[in-house]
Amino acid sequence: MESTRQKKVARLVQKELAEIIMHHGGELAPGKMISVTTVRVSPDLSLAKTYISIFPSEGSAEVVEVLRNSVPRLRYELGQKVRNQLRIVPEIAFFVDDSNDYIDKISNLLKD
Repeated sequence: MESTRQKKVARLVQKELAEIIMHHGGELAPGKMISVTTVRVSPDLSLAKTYISIFPSEGSAEVVEVLRNSVPRLRYELGQKVRNQLRIVPEIAFFVDDSNDYIDKISNLLKD
């Protein structure tokens, strides 16, 4: 069960990371749209598991790898934005949120 503090920090990190990724989206993944769908923060607030949705989903593994390689820069920018709200900026781990692909697959199966 997530505490209220975890939920608040997760929302803050999601909002700020979404802005940062939107700002750098062209250089991180040209021709793709990246959305931060969910952020889950560990109980000690040291790790933020960030789930991203990538459209179009082809080549999403490469986009995630680029994001993982850009973690130090993204974490620095996140720290600049949240330095007045958080004492410790959480480590960022990126994961693919493939729920939209799953929904498309189910709807295609139901059509047939």
